[in-house]
Amino acid sequence: MSDILIERPEAHPSIVVIRMNRPEKKNAITRDMYGAMALALADANDDDSIAAAVIFGVPGCFSSGNDLTDFMEIAKDKAEAKNVVAFIHELARFQKPLLSGVDGIAIGIGVTMNFHCDLTFATDRSVFRTPFTDLAVVPEAGSSLLGPRIMGAQRAFAMLVNGMPFTAEDARETGIIWKIVGEGELEATVLAAAANLAARPRNSLLLSRKLLKGDVDEILTRMDEEMVHFLDQLQSQEAAGIYEAFFARKR
Repeated sequence: MSDILIERPEAHPSIVVIRMNRPEKKNAITRDMYGAMALALADANDDDSIAAAVIFGVPGCFSSGNDLTDFMEIAKDKAEAKNVVAFIHELARFQKPLLSGVDGIAIGIGVTMNFHCDLTFATDRSVFRTPFTDLAVVPEAGSSLLGPRIMGAQRAFAMLVNGMPFTAEDARETGIIWKIVGEGELEATVLAAAANLAARPRNSLLLSRKLLKGDVDEILTRMDEEMVHFLDQLQSQEAAGIYEAFFARKR
C-alpha cells in the first residue's frame, strides 16, 4: 500500500484528501512521500473540479516528522532535498482552501505544514513539537516567519527554538489549530468544513483567502533562506554527533 494516499471522497467529490499512510513508521516522511504530496497539491491547484484539499495522517499519528534514515541522504547531497523543497513551496503556493486533521503525534514538519492550513482540527490527545535545535537544524517550511505571526514572538520561540511540546489546548490557544474534536469525529468534521468552503462562491472565496494569506513571495523567500541554513546545519559537525548517537541507540 502506498505511503501517500490521494482520495476523492464519494460524498465530497470536489475535495481531495492527501493521507500520510505509513503507520508502522509513525508517518515519518521520506523524500518520495514529499514528492507525492507536492505533486498532489500542484495537481489540485490546477484542477478546476477541486475546490479544497485536506491533509490527514492515521489514527494516533499525524506525522513524526522526517524519516531520519532517509534524510541522511540529504546530508550527503543537498540536491536530494528537491522533493522537500517542492512540497513546502506547494504549501505556500496553494490557492484553494487547505485544511488538516491532526490526531496524536505531530512533530517537526508534522507541525509546520499546518501553519499553511486555513483550518486545522485536532483531537485532545494530539501533541505538537518541533525539536529543530535538538537535532542541530533550524525551523523550516516558512515557520520562522509564520510562527511569530500566528503565535506571537515568545510562544513561537518556545516551540520553534526551545522545542517545548504543545498540547492540543496549547495549540488552540496559540492559534495553530482552530478546534479540538473527538477522535471519532475528526475526519467527518474536517471534511464537513471543507465541503462548506467548497460550496461558497468560488472567486469570492479564493480572493478572500489570498488577501488573508498576504505575500506568497515573502513566504517562499523565507522558506529558501531557512533551507540554506537547514542543509548547512544538517552537514555540520554538531549534527553529525547527534545523528551518530541517535542511530547508535537504534541498533
